[in-house]
Amino acid sequence: MSCRAEFMIEPFEEDAPGPHVIAAVEAVRVLGFEPEMGPFGTSIQGDPGAVIAALQAMLDTAYLAGASRVSLQIQLDES
Repeated sequence: MSCRAEFMIEPFEEDAPGPHVIAAVEAVRVLGFEPEMGPFGTSIQGDPGAVIAALQAMLDTAYLAGASRVSLQIQLDES
């Protein structure tokens, strides 16, 4: 089973992510993920347990670094 998570950290400016965005993306990167940053958010994919742990680290880091809102979507792929 695989899990895909997408998150958007606000405030966000396209082509100029703030330190709260950069810190949160780096928090999942140090856990072994290669986050894909897009215009409407960042995504990671992997084992569900590892993704959930990475999301907890991302949330903690984002809010400590100044995020005002985080939107999150998680999808499980059972194939």
